[in-house]
Amino acid sequence: MGFRHREYPDHVCLLKKSLYGLKQAPRAWYQRFTDFVLSIGFRQSRCDNSLFTYHHGSATAYLLLYVDDIILTTSSDSLRRDLMRSLSGEFAMKDLGPLSYFLGISVTRAGDRMVLSQASYAQDIIARASMQSCNPVATPVDTSPKLGSDSGPEYDNPTLYRSLAGALQYLTFTRPDITYAVQQVCMHMHSPRVSHWHALKRIIRYLQGTVAFGLTLDRSSSSALRAYTDADWAGCPDTRRSTSGYCVYYGSNLVAWSSKRQSTISRSSAEAEYRGVANVVAELCWLHNLLLELNRPLSHASLVYCDNISAIYLSGNPVQHQRTKHIELDIHFVREQVHRGLVRILHVPSRFQVADIFTKGLPRVLFEDFRSSLSVRPPPASTAGV
Repeated sequence: MGFRHREYPDHVCLLKKSLYGLKQAPRAWYQRFTDFVLSIGFRQSRCDNSLFTYHHGSATAYLLLYVDDIILTTSSDSLRRDLMRSLSGEFAMKDLGPLSYFLGISVTRAGDRMVLSQASYAQDIIARASMQSCNPVATPVDTSPKLGSDSGPEYDNPTLYRSLAGALQYLTFTRPDITYAVQQVCMHMHSPRVSHWHALKRIIRYLQGTVAFGLTLDRSSSSALRAYTDADWAGCPDTRRSTSGYCVYYGSNLVAWSSKRQSTISRSSAEAEYRGVANVVAELCWLHNLLLELNRPLSHASLVYCDNISAIYLSGNPVQHQRTKHIELDIHFVREQVHRGLVRILHVPSRFQVADIFTKGLPRVLFEDFRSSLSVRPPPASTAGV
């Protein structure tokens, strides 16, 4: 600051260093990288601006960018080497080999199976809470009614509560089994109570016993999308809003899930369930478009499983009733997708409704059954001599 060259007092310095710290740095870097990869044949995805696709004849490549971390996958080694040579000629980068670690997520391969895990990150959360010696529990949330915003005295360390709740949010990237429990504790970050802190500690105790668990992805012969959706009608004790949840499978692999409190109050359980159907259909439309850009179009209608008969009737019945006028937009959106043949809404018994794990606390046996259906499992055990 204040440096002036004696011979060139009116000149400015050209700093040969990274632009980190400047507000415009991320945008400038992203724009420069985008311009270059587009010039060598990539196309930017409209569904995800950080995804770039390359299709030339039988040659296919996908590039995913997060700040300065890049995942590149190609249809052949020769294409990968050519693209790496082009990128290395323009940017200073290093080839780290096969994907093993990305943004805190470790990738373990065993044959045709791949396990995404955040075990070390989960251990860090347990250590930050000083609960390394706590006793584990079988489920991350109990089956009692949801906690209200004024349930008990205020917690004396809200900063720690918010820090741990935010950390648990990132852990849900590979642990869909704790999504509902984390969503519940995050709803009270503005004014946490002691009861909310106990609920957060229960999640950490659950992680203590399942710290090595991760999301398993297998080779699948099917390329169809199927989804499960459910809603807990008027479950919030403060606002009486419903909690809706869904999970989406591509083949046999879980690719999307959500647990979220609905933005409006539903006047019936059918309305709450139908709003949940609309949420998952919107997600399916996005996945349809993404698969088109990846050159993997779907040939069959996506299946949505719901355990509410009235919500299924609403998706196909064109008759408007007095009680459904206020949800007309959602009805038209879902019906349009059903009429176009892109989506089919089917009934599933509540016993097999996997999305229940995203809307309410479940007994241990049912929770473990649904957790297995979500492909959340411990890593495969290594066998000596194999």
